[in-house]
Amino acid sequence: MIRFALRCSAGHEFEAWFRDGDGYEAQQQSGEISCPECADTKVEKALMAPNIGRSRDKVPALTPAQMRAALVELRRQVETHCDYVGEQFPEEARRIHYGEADPHPIYGEASAEEAKELSEEGIEVGRIPWITNPDA
Repeated sequence: MIRFALRCSAGHEFEAWFRDGDGYEAQQQSGEISCPECADTKVEKALMAPNIGRSRDKVPALTPAQMRAALVELRRQVETHCDYVGEQFPEEARRIHYGEADPHPIYGEASAEEAKELSEEGIEVGRIPWITNPDA
């Protein structure tokens, strides 16, 4: 996975993750990448400094607007690239984990107890704050 800093034609900057550079290029050319602030699909890579870790430097905190934009973009990426399985999420995750279904990215609903049980079985799950896009 690779993270790119992006900028829309209105000047809004945001970041997005891609499988590789070719994945970015394909999505950019087909207009699948949109600005989380204004939904503009005229997006290009922005100048990005290399990520060199320094143990003494603090990571700057995101503003609430940046955090919201990142969560809106995360939701868009999940909805675009994963299959929604609803309340069947725990069962489908088990089927994939145990080789009863072809591996593919999924998302859906699971209670805290169901998520804990999946984790105890060695099945990786994560909870995502599901932010509604006000422009949608």
